[in-house]
Amino acid sequence: MKRVLLVEDNAANRKLLGDHLRRAGHEVREVDTADKGIAVALAEPFDLVVMDIQLPGTDGLAATRILRASPVTRGIPILAVTAHAMRGDEKRILAAGCDAYVAKPIAYKEFLAAVSHLLATPAVGGTDR
Repeated sequence: MKRVLLVEDNAANRKLLGDHLRRAGHEVREVDTADKGIAVALAEPFDLVVMDIQLPGTDGLAATRILRASPVTRGIPILAVTAHAMRGDEKRILAAGCDAYVAKPIAYKEFLAAVSHLLATPAVGGTDR
């Protein structure tokens, strides 16, 4: 079982994504802000972060940059889930440090395929956990 941190401010989206992750056999920790996500990721070990990009306060891209800057979290794969689906958005999101991108509304087979791929891929930076 892999540990997944889900950072999503919309309660309905958080429930749907969390339910799909749990049905796929993962242990899921849910938070509703980037700041909480950063704090939890720095304090607990995770195999994957699922990060909404459009969050109140600190957005998902800023949170991703913070996680990438820390030796504790830099190697954790980050999957962006976002309504930003215009030309250039995926490139911008990946350039910010996310490892993959899934546009909302979520196609759940695509979402779970991206999760499986990231969990099967060795972390680039590695962690000291």
